[in-house]
Amino acid sequence: MLRAFLGELIMVLLLAVLPAMAQQSPPAAPSSQDPPKVEDKDKDNADPKSVANPQSGTSNDRLFFTLPNFLTLENAGQLPPLTTGEKFKVVARGTFDYVEFPWYGALAGISQAQNSEPGYGQGAAGYGKRYAAAFGDGTVENFMVGAVFPSLLKEDPRFFQSGQGTFLHRSGYAISRIFVTRTDSGHQQFNFSEFLGSALAAAICTYTYHPHADRTLPNTASVWGTQVGYDTLTIWVKEFWPDIRRRLSHKKQAETPAH
Repeated sequence: MLRAFLGELIMVLLLAVLPAMAQQSPPAAPSSQDPPKVEDKDKDNADPKSVANPQSGTSNDRLFFTLPNFLTLENAGQLPPLTTGEKFKVVARGTFDYVEFPWYGALAGISQAQNSEPGYGQGAAGYGKRYAAAFGDGTVENFMVGAVFPSLLKEDPRFFQSGQGTFLHRSGYAISRIFVTRTDSGHQQFNFSEFLGSALAAAICTYTYHPHADRTLPNTASVWGTQVGYDTLTIWVKEFWPDIRRRLSHKKQAETPAH
Protein backbone atom coordinates (compact mmCIF):
# COMPACT_ATOMS: atom_id res chain seq x y z
CA MET A 1 0.00 0.00 0.00
CA LEU A 2 2.84 2.38 0.85
CA ARG A 3 4.63 1.97 -2.46
CA ALA A 4 1.32 2.30 -4.29
CA PHE A 5 0.80 5.63 -2.54
CA LEU A 6 4.26 6.81 -3.58
CA GLY A 7 3.64 5.71 -7.13
CA GLU A 8 0.41 7.67 -7.25
CA LEU A 9 2.19 10.74 -5.85
CA ILE A 10 4.88 10.59 -8.53
CA MET A 11 2.28 10.07 -11.25
CA VAL A 12 0.36 13.17 -10.14
CA LEU A 13 3.52 15.26 -10.35
CA LEU A 14 4.33 13.94 -13.80
CA LEU A 15 0.86 14.32 -15.22
CA ALA A 16 1.05 18.02 -14.48
CA VAL A 17 4.02 18.39 -16.84
CA LEU A 18 4.21 15.55 -19.35
CA PRO A 19 1.14 16.23 -21.56
CA ALA A 20 2.78 19.29 -23.07
CA MET A 21 5.99 17.34 -23.63
CA ALA A 22 4.14 14.55 -25.39
CA GLN A 23 2.77 17.03 -27.93
CA GLN A 24 6.22 18.20 -28.97
CA SER A 25 7.86 16.93 -32.14
CA PRO A 26 11.32 15.85 -31.02
CA PRO A 27 14.08 14.68 -33.38
CA ALA A 28 14.37 11.07 -34.41
CA ALA A 29 15.63 8.87 -31.63
CA PRO A 30 18.60 6.52 -31.70
CA SER A 31 18.24 2.82 -31.00
CA SER A 32 17.58 2.02 -27.37
CA GLN A 33 20.59 -0.28 -27.49
CA ASP A 34 22.97 2.57 -28.34
CA PRO A 35 24.45 4.98 -25.79
CA PRO A 36 22.69 8.36 -25.86
CA LYS A 37 24.56 10.74 -28.13
CA VAL A 38 25.50 14.14 -26.81
CA GLU A 39 24.91 17.23 -28.92
CA ASP A 40 26.38 20.64 -28.16
CA LYS A 41 22.95 22.20 -27.64
CA ASP A 42 22.11 19.39 -25.21
CA LYS A 43 25.24 20.14 -23.23
CA ASP A 44 24.26 23.80 -23.03
CA ASN A 45 20.77 22.94 -21.74
CA ALA A 46 21.87 20.31 -19.23
CA ASP A 47 21.91 21.11 -15.55
CA PRO A 48 25.55 21.03 -14.35
CA LYS A 49 24.51 18.94 -11.34
CA SER A 50 23.14 16.17 -13.58
CA VAL A 51 26.25 15.98 -15.77
CA ALA A 52 28.76 13.36 -14.77
CA ASN A 53 31.69 14.42 -12.63
CA PRO A 54 34.79 13.39 -14.62
CA GLN A 55 36.49 12.19 -11.44
CA SER A 56 33.65 10.10 -9.98
CA GLY A 57 31.55 9.22 -13.04
CA THR A 58 28.43 10.14 -11.05
CA SER A 59 26.33 13.28 -10.65
CA ASN A 60 25.06 15.62 -7.94
CA ASP A 61 21.49 15.62 -9.25
CA ARG A 62 18.43 15.45 -7.01
CA LEU A 63 15.05 14.17 -8.13
CA PHE A 64 12.48 16.93 -7.67
CA PHE A 65 15.34 18.98 -6.20
CA THR A 66 15.27 16.77 -3.12
CA LEU A 67 15.88 13.02 -3.37
CA PRO A 68 19.43 11.83 -4.22
CA ASN A 69 19.74 10.92 -7.90
CA PHE A 70 23.50 10.45 -8.08
CA LEU A 71 23.50 7.39 -10.35
CA THR A 72 21.46 9.10 -13.07
CA LEU A 73 23.35 10.96 -15.79
CA GLU A 74 22.12 13.42 -18.40
CA ASN A 75 23.96 13.78 -21.73
CA ALA A 76 26.79 11.65 -20.39
CA GLY A 77 27.99 9.97 -23.57
CA GLN A 78 30.78 7.44 -23.05
CA LEU A 79 32.22 7.18 -19.55
CA PRO A 80 34.70 4.80 -17.94
CA PRO A 81 33.17 2.11 -15.72
CA LEU A 82 32.84 2.59 -12.00
CA THR A 83 35.22 0.65 -9.79
CA THR A 84 33.87 -1.55 -7.01
CA GLY A 85 34.84 1.09 -4.48
CA GLU A 86 33.08 3.81 -6.47
CA LYS A 87 29.89 1.73 -6.71
CA PHE A 88 29.75 1.25 -2.96
CA LYS A 89 30.71 4.87 -2.30
CA VAL A 90 27.98 6.42 -4.43
CA VAL A 91 25.32 4.04 -3.08
CA ALA A 92 26.35 4.88 0.49
CA ARG A 93 26.34 8.57 -0.38
CA GLY A 94 22.74 8.41 -1.59
CA THR A 95 21.49 5.96 1.04
CA PHE A 96 22.71 8.01 4.00
CA ASP A 97 22.04 11.42 2.50
CA TYR A 98 20.51 13.87 4.99
CA VAL A 99 17.24 13.91 3.01
CA GLU A 100 16.73 10.19 3.52
CA PHE A 101 16.19 10.46 7.27
CA PRO A 102 13.03 12.62 7.13
CA TRP A 103 12.00 10.75 3.98
CA TYR A 104 11.90 7.44 5.82
CA GLY A 105 10.21 9.21 8.70
CA ALA A 106 7.40 10.23 6.36
CA LEU A 107 7.15 6.70 4.94
CA ALA A 108 6.95 5.27 8.43
CA GLY A 109 4.20 7.75 9.27
CA ILE A 110 2.17 6.71 6.22
CA SER A 111 2.70 3.05 7.10
CA GLN A 112 1.59 3.76 10.67
CA ALA A 113 -1.55 5.53 9.49
CA GLN A 114 -2.39 2.62 7.18
CA ASN A 115 -1.53 0.14 9.95
CA SER A 116 0.45 -1.88 7.45
CA GLU A 117 2.11 -4.94 8.98
CA PRO A 118 -0.01 -4.86 12.17
CA GLY A 119 2.61 -6.93 13.98
CA TYR A 120 4.58 -3.74 14.57
CA GLY A 121 1.76 -2.35 16.68
CA GLN A 122 0.91 1.31 17.15
CA GLY A 123 2.20 4.15 19.28
CA ALA A 124 5.81 5.31 19.50
CA ALA A 125 7.15 1.76 19.58
CA GLY A 126 5.26 0.80 16.44
CA TYR A 127 6.40 3.93 14.64
CA GLY A 128 10.02 3.29 15.64
CA LYS A 129 9.86 -0.26 14.31
CA ARG A 130 8.34 0.93 11.04
CA TYR A 131 10.97 3.65 10.70
CA ALA A 132 13.79 1.15 11.25
CA ALA A 133 12.19 -1.32 8.85
CA ALA A 134 11.72 1.29 6.12
CA PHE A 135 15.30 2.48 6.47
CA GLY A 136 16.56 -1.09 6.54
CA ASP A 137 14.54 -2.11 3.48
CA GLY A 138 15.80 0.85 1.47
CA THR A 139 19.39 0.41 2.57
CA VAL A 140 19.58 -3.31 1.83
CA GLU A 141 17.96 -2.97 -1.58
CA ASN A 142 20.10 0.03 -2.55
CA PHE A 143 23.31 -1.83 -1.79
CA MET A 144 22.23 -5.14 -3.34
CA VAL A 145 20.95 -3.59 -6.58
CA GLY A 146 23.45 -0.73 -6.88
CA ALA A 147 26.70 -2.07 -5.43
CA VAL A 148 26.93 -5.73 -4.40
CA PHE A 149 25.57 -7.45 -7.51
CA PRO A 150 26.92 -4.83 -9.98
CA SER A 151 30.37 -5.44 -8.48
CA LEU A 152 30.08 -9.24 -8.58
CA LEU A 153 28.59 -9.33 -12.09
CA LYS A 154 30.57 -6.40 -13.54
CA GLU A 155 27.41 -4.42 -14.35
CA ASP A 156 27.03 -0.64 -14.49
CA PRO A 157 24.43 0.56 -11.95
CA ARG A 158 24.07 4.00 -13.56
CA PHE A 159 21.04 5.11 -15.56
CA PHE A 160 21.94 7.03 -18.72
CA GLN A 161 19.02 9.20 -19.76
CA SER A 162 18.05 9.15 -23.41
CA GLY A 163 16.49 12.61 -23.69
CA GLN A 164 15.77 12.10 -27.41
CA GLY A 165 12.85 10.84 -29.45
CA THR A 166 9.13 10.72 -28.88
CA PHE A 167 7.43 10.38 -25.53
CA LEU A 168 6.62 6.73 -26.22
CA HIS A 169 10.14 5.94 -27.38
CA ARG A 170 11.68 7.48 -24.29
CA SER A 171 9.19 5.69 -22.06
CA GLY A 172 10.08 2.40 -23.73
CA TYR A 173 13.79 3.10 -23.35
CA ALA A 174 13.41 3.88 -19.63
CA ILE A 175 11.31 0.79 -18.90
CA SER A 176 13.71 -1.40 -20.86
CA ARG A 177 16.54 -0.42 -18.52
CA ILE A 178 14.97 -2.59 -15.83
CA PHE A 179 15.60 -5.61 -18.08
CA VAL A 180 18.73 -4.49 -19.93
CA THR A 181 21.82 -2.86 -18.48
CA ARG A 182 25.34 -1.99 -19.48
CA THR A 183 28.27 -4.07 -18.38
CA ASP A 184 31.50 -2.50 -17.19
CA SER A 185 32.96 -3.35 -20.60
CA GLY A 186 30.24 -1.35 -22.37
CA HIS A 187 28.10 -4.22 -23.67
CA GLN A 188 24.39 -4.84 -23.11
CA GLN A 189 23.04 -7.75 -21.08
CA PHE A 190 20.11 -8.80 -18.91
CA ASN A 191 19.92 -6.73 -15.74
CA PHE A 192 20.72 -9.50 -13.27
CA SER A 193 21.58 -6.96 -10.56
CA GLU A 194 18.04 -5.58 -10.50
CA PHE A 195 16.22 -8.90 -10.31
CA LEU A 196 18.67 -10.92 -8.21
CA GLY A 197 19.56 -7.98 -5.98
CA SER A 198 15.97 -7.02 -5.23
CA ALA A 199 15.00 -10.67 -4.68
CA LEU A 200 17.79 -11.24 -2.17
CA ALA A 201 17.03 -7.90 -0.48
CA ALA A 202 13.36 -8.84 -0.14
CA ALA A 203 14.26 -12.20 1.38
CA ILE A 204 16.83 -10.77 3.81
CA CYS A 205 14.54 -8.01 5.05
CA THR A 206 11.37 -10.09 5.25
CA TYR A 207 12.90 -12.99 7.16
CA THR A 208 15.19 -10.91 9.41
CA TYR A 209 13.23 -8.12 11.09
CA HIS A 210 9.71 -7.94 9.69
CA PRO A 211 6.84 -9.34 11.83
CA HIS A 212 6.71 -13.15 12.01
CA ALA A 213 3.26 -13.21 10.43
CA ASP A 214 4.72 -11.65 7.27
CA ARG A 215 7.66 -14.06 6.95
CA THR A 216 6.15 -16.14 4.18
CA LEU A 217 7.24 -16.97 0.66
CA PRO A 218 4.17 -15.34 -0.97
CA ASN A 219 4.78 -12.12 0.97
CA THR A 220 8.47 -12.15 0.04
CA ALA A 221 7.55 -12.64 -3.62
CA SER A 222 5.05 -9.78 -3.35
CA VAL A 223 7.68 -7.48 -1.83
CA TRP A 224 10.12 -8.46 -4.59
CA GLY A 225 7.60 -7.73 -7.34
CA THR A 226 6.66 -4.44 -5.72
CA GLN A 227 10.30 -3.38 -5.53
CA VAL A 228 10.90 -4.16 -9.20
CA GLY A 229 7.71 -2.34 -10.17
CA TYR A 230 8.61 0.68 -8.07
CA ASP A 231 12.13 0.73 -9.52
CA THR A 232 10.62 0.66 -13.01
CA LEU A 233 8.39 3.63 -12.24
CA THR A 234 11.32 5.49 -10.69
CA ILE A 235 13.52 5.00 -13.76
CA TRP A 236 10.68 6.24 -15.96
CA VAL A 237 10.44 9.37 -13.83
CA LYS A 238 14.23 9.83 -14.01
CA GLU A 239 14.09 9.80 -17.82
CA PHE A 240 11.76 12.79 -17.88
CA TRP A 241 13.08 14.61 -14.82
CA PRO A 242 15.41 16.90 -16.88
CA ASP A 243 12.39 18.05 -18.92
CA ILE A 244 10.38 18.69 -15.78
CA ARG A 245 13.29 20.56 -14.20
CA ARG A 246 13.74 22.80 -17.24
CA ARG A 247 10.03 23.60 -17.42
CA LEU A 248 9.94 24.45 -13.73
CA SER A 249 13.07 26.61 -14.11
CA HIS A 250 11.63 28.45 -17.11
CA LYS A 251 8.37 29.03 -15.25
CA LYS A 252 10.26 30.38 -12.27
CA GLN A 253 12.29 32.73 -14.49
CA ALA A 254 9.13 33.94 -16.23
CA GLU A 255 7.49 34.70 -12.88
CA THR A 256 10.53 36.56 -11.55
CA PRO A 257 10.02 40.31 -12.14
CA ALA A 258 12.77 42.11 -14.01
CA HIS A 259 14.72 44.76 -12.09
